[in-house]
Amino acid sequence: MHGVAALLCGMVFGVGLAVSGMTDTAKVLGFLDIFGTWVPDLAFVMGSAVCVTLVAFRFVLKRKQPLLSAGFVLSGKTALDGRLLSGAAIFGIGWGVYGYCPGPALSALVYLDSKTVIFVVAMLVGMALANRMGST
Repeated sequence: MHGVAALLCGMVFGVGLAVSGMTDTAKVLGFLDIFGTWVPDLAFVMGSAVCVTLVAFRFVLKRKQPLLSAGFVLSGKTALDGRLLSGAAIFGIGWGVYGYCPGPALSALVYLDSKTVIFVVAMLVGMALANRMGST
C-alpha cells in the first residue's frame, strides 16, 4: 500500500511540475534571468506552493503521526554550517547552469531528452559522492 501511495503522489507531483512549466528549462532559466528577459510565471508557482505549505503544515504537524508512516522525520538542525551552505551553492549553480533541480529533472525524463538523462546521471553521481564523503 505504501508503494502505491508513493507512486501516486510522485505521479501527481510530476504532472504538477510539468503543468506549471518547471520541466521547461527555457522557462526556468528565464525566471532566473532577473536582469535580462525575466519570466515571472514561476514566482507564482513557488508562491502558491509556499502558501499551501504554510497552511497545510499547521494541520499536518498537529497529528500524532503521518497517515502512512509510524512517525514524522524532521531535522533537528537549526544552525547553518559549511555543508549546508556549500550544498545550497552547488544546487543553485546546477539549477542556474541547466535549469533543473532534482524533482523537475526526474519528471522530465519522460521526454526522453538525452541532455536530461545526462543531467540526471550526473546528479545521481554527485549525490552518491556527497553521501560517500559525508559518511567518512
